[in-house]
Amino acid sequence: MKILVTGATGYIGGAVVDALKQAGHQVLGLARSEDARNKLTARGIPAVAGDMADAKGLAALVKDLDAVVWTATANSEAVDAPAVAAVLDALKGTNKAFVYTSGVWVHGDTQGAVVTEDSPLAAAALVAWRPAVEQRALNTPGVRGVVIRPGIVYGRAVGIPSMLTSSAKQDGAARFVGTGENHWPVVFVEDLADLYVRAVEKAPAGTVLVAVQGPAVKLKDIAQAASEGAGAGGKTVAWPLEEARKQFGAFADALALDQRFSAQKAQSLLGWTPKGPGIIDELRSGSYARG
Repeated sequence: MKILVTGATGYIGGAVVDALKQAGHQVLGLARSEDARNKLTARGIPAVAGDMADAKGLAALVKDLDAVVWTATANSEAVDAPAVAAVLDALKGTNKAFVYTSGVWVHGDTQGAVVTEDSPLAAAALVAWRPAVEQRALNTPGVRGVVIRPGIVYGRAVGIPSMLTSSAKQDGAARFVGTGENHWPVVFVEDLADLYVRAVEKAPAGTVLVAVQGPAVKLKDIAQAASEGAGAGGKTVAWPLEEARKQFGAFADALALDQRFSAQKAQSLLGWTPKGPGIIDELRSGSYARG
């Protein structure tokens, strides 16, 4: 398949590009800047000039493609929603695939219950706009729309968990938001990328997939592992939510969510079987511990 990946130089997008290429697909990467173009071409990925802020321009790019995998985000409804809508309108009636990246934060706090894709949404304020974009992706006529909701992504020494590692290296203790008693649903970046390949190849139109790896893990345990891997001896410090909000705003509330999910649907529908290391091992002795 000839596939355009938005966000191709990003964390998730970069891994998805690698996985699609390895699976034998012809991959193009959307590049907004000369720097992004150079990063892609250095990896052997043809770059397509485009900007999420130019919805009309994006729509013109998709005519000769077989699929679009959307991993980019400006974290802004004003930018993301029109860009996605324009591309979906351009794909309307073609039966081509459009895989949209959302996230588990659209479910809000799961109140200790293990939930699935079909559970009611109660989106965190930070991503309150995402469910409407999801629906656009799932319900555009003549488009094989698929939505993936990853948990907290880890691996390659980056992503949200790297915040914990960085604080441990800088301050001698990994700082986490809230009490640390909340659970993070997590997914290893390479396994997540494998799910994208399976989704773009085989997922039926209207499919929503939660992408998490095993049971959710307590934040304080994740922070302790990050501290150990960073050489801080497992020391951690709680950052009261009220204080964290002053710096992070709604992002702080998202980090404090208590969430648990089942990825049974991805496993049964697409044969997805995560194989990567658990987040505790990855933080303690994997990529995060090598810096």
